[in-house]
Amino acid sequence: MNVSVGGRRMREQAGDGWLEPVHPEPHTDQQSQLAIIWSARRDMLASWRAADYAAGITDFSLLGRRMVIVNTPDGVRQVLGAGGDLYERKSPQMRRALEFLLGDGLFISDGETWSRRRPLVAEIVGKARVPGFAPLMAQAAQDMVEDWAVRDLSGPVDVLTEMGVLTAEIISRTLFGVQLGRADAQAVIEGFAAYQRRIDAFNVGYLLGFDDGLPVFKTLALRRAVKRIHAVVEKVVEAHLAGQGDHTIMLDMLELRRRRRPDAPVGRDALRDEAATLFMAGHETTAATLAWAWHCLSKAPWAEAALHAEIDLVCGGRPPAYGDVPKLAYARAVVEETLRLYPPVAILARQAARRDRIGDVEVDPAAVVLISPWLLHRSPDLWDHPDRFMPERFMGEERPDAYAYIPFAAGPRTCPGMNFGLTEATLCLATLAQKFRLRPAPGWSVETECRLTLRPRGGLPMMIEPR
Repeated sequence: MNVSVGGRRMREQAGDGWLEPVHPEPHTDQQSQLAIIWSARRDMLASWRAADYAAGITDFSLLGRRMVIVNTPDGVRQVLGAGGDLYERKSPQMRRALEFLLGDGLFISDGETWSRRRPLVAEIVGKARVPGFAPLMAQAAQDMVEDWAVRDLSGPVDVLTEMGVLTAEIISRTLFGVQLGRADAQAVIEGFAAYQRRIDAFNVGYLLGFDDGLPVFKTLALRRAVKRIHAVVEKVVEAHLAGQGDHTIMLDMLELRRRRRPDAPVGRDALRDEAATLFMAGHETTAATLAWAWHCLSKAPWAEAALHAEIDLVCGGRPPAYGDVPKLAYARAVVEETLRLYPPVAILARQAARRDRIGDVEVDPAAVVLISPWLLHRSPDLWDHPDRFMPERFMGEERPDAYAYIPFAAGPRTCPGMNFGLTEATLCLATLAQKFRLRPAPGWSVETECRLTLRPRGGLPMMIEPR
């Protein structure tokens, strides 16, 4: 099925035992620079050409800025794994797009700020914490099962919002010990959706030669979106600091930071920035991944049947628990394949500090080096049937090259919450799939949209049916 929406052509095809889920058709013609800028400002995936998916290193100029696209595992390893301070600086475009919302939180920081904060955030959400967090994840997912069981599900339900409510609740309970509730979760979800719609993530001023980009214009609508999100985050932080939560993890982080850096006290704004970063990065990415997984499963009945069979075999009639996660291999494979097809952060941009060479391409100082998980994960030179949904890629002993599959980035900047996110998504998927099937909403055409994160445009209405 090929559908043209707003000038963009979406492709989705299926056959007996295979599925190519929705994705934009790449351009086959050469676009002007103005056309590239116009389409990319609306959707970061809209300007890619068919040739861009090939494995290789390419470069071009966009207005006054040199751009280098790195689409090989060796090139990604050079930039993210071995680049050191050469590619440490994140693109000012992303920093400018998120600084109003996140301040100088870990996601957009670099240099000394990043080096100081990354180990502390890793201590909060790292692998060692996951066994303690997992029961809270499982309980939140079970609470959603019980909510769905008594709700009127006769009409379409926006599954992107539902997954956002679930993952925001999990972040609040695990990191802050505070139950969030649907109203506050929806305020965060709606606030971030409004922020994505209105923020300029492209920053033409940067392309024109302003090495720090230009500050974003803070419209009234943008301010309202940020205010909604910050109000919820501050409410959660205040409850945590007042000792009203079930645990004191963030307070522990503050004390740890105070002991390690007594010369750099942490104020309320810095705490809010880190809390906002953890909240947004922790809930938005997993929510989008789960939503895309439901879409794929609804179009791939053989995969859904395999998932149900595994859950029934491993769990029987009881809810999935952390101890089941190693046995839920197919559920995790569905999550990992979804992350390959729909990486939540589809473009990782770095600014070169000095002259370098990647492959046969000379990299100028201040050039933008673009690594796109979207392109890398769909390269026909690196994957068989790259546009198909094939969870079996992630079954068995053989794993993809660590620098060919990078939904959590790679190297020293690998997302510290990787194990948290994979465990959370696997438990949530298994818990909900144990009791429900999700089906496409009649008459709704699913599209991709990538501004700050890759999500279904306009949400993902689906029909929820008891198994």
